[in-house]
Amino acid sequence: MTRFLLRKTPSVFFVLFASSVIAFALPRLAPGDVAVVLAGENPDAETIAAIREQLGLNKSPVLQYADWVGGLFRGDLGESFLLHRSVASLIGDRIGSTLELAVLSTLFVIVIGAGLGIAAGSARIGWARALLDFTDSLFVAVPSFVVGLGLILVFGVFNHWLPVSGEVGVLQNPAIGIQYLVLPSLALALGPGAVVARFIQTEMATMRKAEFVDLAVSKGASRRRITFRHVFRNSLGSAVVAVGLQMGHVLAGAVVIEAIFARNGLGQLAVTSVQSRDFTVLQVLILGAVFVAVVCQLFTEIILAALDPRIRLGE
Repeated sequence: MTRFLLRKTPSVFFVLFASSVIAFALPRLAPGDVAVVLAGENPDAETIAAIREQLGLNKSPVLQYADWVGGLFRGDLGESFLLHRSVASLIGDRIGSTLELAVLSTLFVIVIGAGLGIAAGSARIGWARALLDFTDSLFVAVPSFVVGLGLILVFGVFNHWLPVSGEVGVLQNPAIGIQYLVLPSLALALGPGAVVARFIQTEMATMRKAEFVDLAVSKGASRRRITFRHVFRNSLGSAVVAVGLQMGHVLAGAVVIEAIFARNGLGQLAVTSVQSRDFTVLQVLILGAVFVAVVCQLFTEIILAALDPRIRLGE
């Protein structure tokens, strides 16, 4: 594993460097000036110039980027222009909410992907297979915000079964906190879960044609044993890869889902930062999302190697 991590280190640093450049440049390319926003209504040129000098915005973009990256290496994430608080404290206040959403969403992705994938990959009746394929395609096609609005109508407005707005920390009150988490997590997980299911279904269809499956059939193994012991077990590699690839979609979808369900997480912080042009916060959030996606991908490869003895890390 050490050799694998050492071999991956240059590519990880390159991805993070490229992402840091994009995260730094994109917010500044948007129209408008943060100094004008901070100066209030009808500001004069001297006030705007003073604010730009105070915030270091009068420096060249290269120097601003160098100052930001240098601060990251020192553990200084910067300070919010709008709230006058450190970015680290703002993220620390909200990261718990996003972690809860991400963890439960990932569990839903695994459950939905495995359940739907095994059912579709094992269906023998034509209409049942067609129905499962339609359901899978529907979940993939419908955007997460549409799913979220539908869940709000069904479970919150028409039936009042679950809360649809706000949040309660799971650590503070597990029973109530889970109730607030179910709908946003499910809305976030249905699309990625359907993609994972499609991977599993395709891999299971390939595995059923393998010789070891024919051997198990000739020995009189039950259909259930063949499905779970031989076909699905040898399809886990594709499932792990699919789950790892969908983590980026989960992180991206959290921005919209947190806004719909009024959760006070990092996604909501990103939306607020975009609206107020607080790019010192936004650039850290973008780079952090890329870092998490890279780490998830590394863990995916490690788990895949543990499941498949034919794969050797570092080779």
